[in-house]
Amino acid sequence: MSVEHVPLRTFRVLRGVWLAGTILLSVGAYALAIGLAPAGATTPGRALGPLLFLGSSVHVAATGWFYTVPEIRAHALTHRGRYVYAPAALIAGTALAAMVVPERWIQWALIGYFGWQFFHFQKQNLGLAALAGVAQRGGSLMVLERRAIVLAGIAGIAGLVVHPDLLQLVVDTRVRFLFPLSAGVFAAGVAIGLYALARRSARPPAFVAIYLISLLFFLPVFVFHSPYAAVAGLTIAHGYQYLLIVGMVAGAPQSGMRGLTVMMTIALLGGMALSYASHLHGSPAGLERALYGAYLGAVMAHFVIDAGLWRLRDEFPRRFLTARLPYLLGR
Repeated sequence: MSVEHVPLRTFRVLRGVWLAGTILLSVGAYALAIGLAPAGATTPGRALGPLLFLGSSVHVAATGWFYTVPEIRAHALTHRGRYVYAPAALIAGTALAAMVVPERWIQWALIGYFGWQFFHFQKQNLGLAALAGVAQRGGSLMVLERRAIVLAGIAGIAGLVVHPDLLQLVVDTRVRFLFPLSAGVFAAGVAIGLYALARRSARPPAFVAIYLISLLFFLPVFVFHSPYAAVAGLTIAHGYQYLLIVGMVAGAPQSGMRGLTVMMTIALLGGMALSYASHLHGSPAGLERALYGAYLGAVMAHFVIDAGLWRLRDEFPRRFLTARLPYLLGR
């Protein structure tokens, strides 16, 4: 079935599914992560572990589905730097580095890795808020609304970097005294965002909810001492938001149920491989450490690929995503 033959009523339903799903999955992720978080830096437990598996490894692996789409592959071949060479270099480079770099150096390098990861989260937050405004006919984000999300996100990332215990990293950055300053900047970003939201003429409820989720995304970092309570909700919410919208792209009329099935299969099988590799960080230098390094490279490749495929100011992503999600982007 082509998009032109899909009834407008179906589009309205799908728009509602994305809006409600994004809100419920995000709020539910925080509630479950906080409620199930163990005290201290222990393992996540039987209940929280599967939620983290879906929100982390599975969502990263889902990016592989894009390479099954002929038009994506054609686009990737004309932009090999981002979609072919950079991912391959990241995976190979981190695999090699993990084999030869001492464990204590890897701990320091992970601070930069996590900084990039949470910056990736923050970019998705910004995109979701902007998309919710367009989908609800409330208009795109105003400059001040965008800057507030960016400021709150940067403060959240800074809070994690200066307090690496929340990331379960065994390093002494000697800058933990800056954590209260990060909290103050976060509060300022939230205040600016609320002020900007109050000035908006059109405030559809679903847009307001998604904007507030994006603005307050890093709040647990400044509230909880347990690493899982402070960080797991961020990871799960980000991953579930991603799986929802990628699932809707994969299940669009251009691919149908086959596309959704292929995406889910790639995400689950790839997620199991990534999850296995992610637990090899304590292995002695050798093949297992190389697999752990390749895992880190694969996650970073996901950052690079997504940064291109979801950049709506570029012509190809805008055309591809508008064709598959017209109820959010154009109709």
